[in-house]
Amino acid sequence: MSVFEIQPRMDVWPACLQRLEAELPPEDVLALLRPLLPARQGDGLVLYAPNVFVRDEVQSRYLPRIRELVHHFGGLSQVVLDVGSPHRPSAATPPAPVTPAAAAASNEAASPFHGNVDPHYTFDNFVEGRSNQLARAAAWHAAQKPGDRGHNPLLLYGGTGLGKTHLMHAAGNEMRRLNPAARVLYLRSNTFYDAFFRSLQEKTTDQFKRQFHKIDALLIDDIQFFAGKDRTQEEFFHTFNALFEGRQQIILTCDRYPREVDGLEPRLKSRLGWGLSVAIDPPDFETRAQIVLSKARERGAVIPDEVAELIAKKMRSNVRELEGAINKLIAQAGLLGKPVTLEFAQETLRDLWRAQQQSISIPNIQKAVADYYGLQLREMLGKKRNRSLARPRQMAMALAKELTEHSLPEIGMAFDGRDHTTVLHACRQIRSLIESDAKLHEDWEKLLRKLSE
Repeated sequence: MSVFEIQPRMDVWPACLQRLEAELPPEDVLALLRPLLPARQGDGLVLYAPNVFVRDEVQSRYLPRIRELVHHFGGLSQVVLDVGSPHRPSAATPPAPVTPAAAAASNEAASPFHGNVDPHYTFDNFVEGRSNQLARAAAWHAAQKPGDRGHNPLLLYGGTGLGKTHLMHAAGNEMRRLNPAARVLYLRSNTFYDAFFRSLQEKTTDQFKRQFHKIDALLIDDIQFFAGKDRTQEEFFHTFNALFEGRQQIILTCDRYPREVDGLEPRLKSRLGWGLSVAIDPPDFETRAQIVLSKARERGAVIPDEVAELIAKKMRSNVRELEGAINKLIAQAGLLGKPVTLEFAQETLRDLWRAQQQSISIPNIQKAVADYYGLQLREMLGKKRNRSLARPRQMAMALAKELTEHSLPEIGMAFDGRDHTTVLHACRQIRSLIESDAKLHEDWEKLLRKLSE
């Protein structure tokens, strides 16, 4: 009988994982801990990571806490981290935690390559709308023809919670569907940073660099994290060049257009402009309503259209806030055994509405617009009608109508007592100019992203 007793659903690890989920950021649990597969070895526990990056991150950041929990829940005296699978363990699993200098290459070659791509994010469950249509099309093309110069690198940028990471994972999953042997690696930028600096400390930089020679696509989230980190940018610059020349697909995300990120080296900004950069904007009302219905279906719940429309009307910023509202609504309905009606939703989500109104207020909008155009707030709100002041004033009024629940008269009063017809004219004027003036359209989208963060 094998020395390994394979127990993928053993009680000890799920209990530990549940405790860690309550202690750690959700993104760390998803990217680093959930991919680990457990197996018993004598009086110890072996946790198999899908690749070296995950193993090293878990080892450096969470192994001591995991050991405490494994001992607490299972009385086990040892925890070993390895790369591979319980079904195909590496040839020699050492009795102590594996170091980054261990035989990583042979271990990886003997096991499937998972690469941290989350299988739950697909193109099928991505809700498409006007705000993300181009980004979805670009990600789809990159997945269908990885390495194509027109879409390599592909950069998706926009505010938090708008679907950038979803599309990145969806592209990775589509690449693997079309080619099951494709080696697609997903990393958050801080994971790249941590792994690189560990390789410097442990003098394993050659091994670090070799990881990227073996992959077909590299997906890196939140590259704005590289700002100001010169050594990391230098390494990523060389990694980028090697992948690009090898026609390996690169997909990146950023919270804003990279040229706007202070601290990114000019040559790196230049490289990021070689392929295609696409913005993802906050979803419009129709898309928000469809997202609500889709997220409810994913959770096995059916909610009336009028409830979805209410949530879409109230929650205007990003998908994560919509998900939060849905989760709270469904959980509360289940606990109380009540149907999800319009009245129930209004009562249950009342606190969320209040928080939403406080976070995006007319004064906040006015200040953001004045700062964006380099104006004094009192000038923008004043009586002067020259275009350099009138257009930003109209922009602020239109944003107030778009992002708040205030009526036209209430918005007018906040702009030095102007009439509601002035606000209505401003909204119509800005909406018309957005369709015809590229610069104004860019201003509108940037301000929307800023106010929705």
